Amino acid sequence: MRAVRYERFGPPDVLTIDRVPVPDPGPGEVLVRVHAASVGGGETEIRAGSLRRVMGSRMPRGLGVDFSGRVSGVGPGVDPARVGEEVLGILPHMGFGSTADFVAVPQERVVAAPAGLDPAGAAALPASGTTVLTALVAKARLREGERLLVRGASGGVGSTAVQVGRALGAHVTGLAGRRNLDWVRDLGAHEVFDRRETGPADLGRFDVVLDVVGSEPGAYRRLRAPGGRYLPLAIDPRRPLRSTADTLWSAAVDRRRVLPFSNNPSREDLTELVRYVESGRLVPVVDEVFPVERVREAHRRVEKGGLRGKVVVAMGEDPGPQG
Repeated sequence: MRAVRYERFGPPDVLTIDRVPVPDPGPGEVLVRVHAASVGGGETEIRAGSLRRVMGSRMPRGLGVDFSGRVSGVGPGVDPARVGEEVLGILPHMGFGSTADFVAVPQERVVAAPAGLDPAGAAALPASGTTVLTALVAKARLREGERLLVRGASGGVGSTAVQVGRALGAHVTGLAGRRNLDWVRDLGAHEVFDRRETGPADLGRFDVVLDVVGSEPGAYRRLRAPGGRYLPLAIDPRRPLRSTADTLWSAAVDRRRVLPFSNNPSREDLTELVRYVESGRLVPVVDEVFPVERVREAHRRVEKGGLRGKVVVAMGEDPGPQG
């Protein structure tokens, strides 16, 4: 099968489409024929090597953590009736490699995709959606009427947070690039501000600050109102060790109000995410879809910034070995 991988850190040009064996599903696992996989915001920094001191440098590395597809086989202990099921899912915690023709994953890592949702939309959901639900519902316990600031409001996580925050009854403020301000407002934000022209001192106080950017964490922590909570969902790739240490120290001394976490969703989390979509409270947003042959361009699109939702890689049909 085809799998997107890289064997050294560097620009998008290090990405290759390799031929590797199709995995065998083990006990409790399903084999999924992947239709599409999203490009996570942090993956470009990992690929570039900016986070090697945090993530390690073992090679080769696969690409992608979430996916949509169809169950094509099952391992021991899994109901054979699952074969043929259209699903969305996410790899085990800290795993990469969903940008491939097939993935073998524990069955609790996949759930039935919402009816009528196209493969790109389904692939855009699992990682961003469960991250936001964990952040706003499980960690911050965002309540109706509270003020929510979403920093990085137009990307995959940010655009999801705007919608979920609005669904929970919060007053949502979004920070994004100028060209995306009206678009973020249409997603459900009550207020929007240009991230280049608006600094922390211009924003007031918030009950919950969700930070998908990672730079200047101290300045954005100080925007919390009394009892406010800060959720750092990114680290500064320019200073990864310092940024990580700052987050951990802040969480240690203020553990009720600084709430970092590494997303590791359960089947129940994925099921709740699907409910949000089926009820109309959340609409997956796809910036652009690239065929797997143009995966390098997909990474360049993410690096360019100014995204409206997620960038997705479509696997398409395997043409077989070439040459």
